[in-house]
Amino acid sequence: MLTPLKAKSEGKLAKQICKVVLDYFEKQYSKELGDTWNTVREILTSPSCWQYAVLLNRFNYPFELEKDLYLKGYHTLFQGSLPNYPKSMKCYLSRTPGQIPSERHQVGNLKKYYLLNAASLLPVLALELRDGEKVLDLCAAPGGKSIALLQCACPGYLHCNEYDSLRFRWLRQTLESFIPQPLINVIKVSELDGRKMGDAQPEMFDKVLVDAPCSNDRSWLFSSDSQKASYRISQRRKLPLLQIELLRSAIKALRPGGILVYSTCTLSKAENQDVISEILNSHSNMMPIDIKGIARTCSQDFTFAPTGQECGLLVIPDKGKAWGPMYVAKLKKSWSTGKW
Repeated sequence: MLTPLKAKSEGKLAKQICKVVLDYFEKQYSKELGDTWNTVREILTSPSCWQYAVLLNRFNYPFELEKDLYLKGYHTLFQGSLPNYPKSMKCYLSRTPGQIPSERHQVGNLKKYYLLNAASLLPVLALELRDGEKVLDLCAAPGGKSIALLQCACPGYLHCNEYDSLRFRWLRQTLESFIPQPLINVIKVSELDGRKMGDAQPEMFDKVLVDAPCSNDRSWLFSSDSQKASYRISQRRKLPLLQIELLRSAIKALRPGGILVYSTCTLSKAENQDVISEILNSHSNMMPIDIKGIARTCSQDFTFAPTGQECGLLVIPDKGKAWGPMYVAKLKKSWSTGKW
């Protein structure tokens, strides 16, 4: 059953909430989040409250747009308060809902900005990419995090992988829309099963991002097909196994001393903390990295729920801070001697 939302004043068709999914989330998240779920549910089911951040493309910098954003009351993400924040990455956000129009893809013309959920930049920042490093974006489509990585630094080699053929084409188009030709030459785009990447390229990368397939809470809530939604829910319990397999492959692809960041856009503990706990319990060479400092620094822009993990953060949608859900965990691969 689909429950219609109030139509926007512009007269556009209203999104419809899928009751099957909402009822399922209600049971799970009221247990996992307690009273916090009431606010989260209110935001997730009210697209009119959603906010969109504007990531500026340093390869075709929109100076005029930047002035306009200032005049409209936008501010820069973190406002210089996050240690190691790359000066070359500029992201603007507003405390009020709404979005500027997205740009169309035009062959040969680089886009000037990318619209995104601001919380999706946290996994990129946690990776702390440096110039010259070899980095793997294991589940890269639609390409927003790959674009953000390239705003932070110029890697020696960036491997963007996406197994789904439709999303793979989307990824290629995103990269072509934002990245100049000389830099495209240091980027490899592949369509491999991410679970096999570690065997194909063992200990190849300094940094690996696993933005895993997950229960995408925002989009699932607005599934237009109730039968498809019911099937997704029935298959949901298989996702943690896939996520663990992807992480094991990523660990193989990571060099000793390298950094691994895992992220999802779900609130689900089974796909977040439980997955990371399983990896830490089964891989003695993987060490948790404390990222609680990010939560302390970013509290003005994001609301965080407790995770019980020093290495894991969970951004939850809140009033005036409608970002997330976004879970981020950071691990480091130790040297074979057991030393860091």
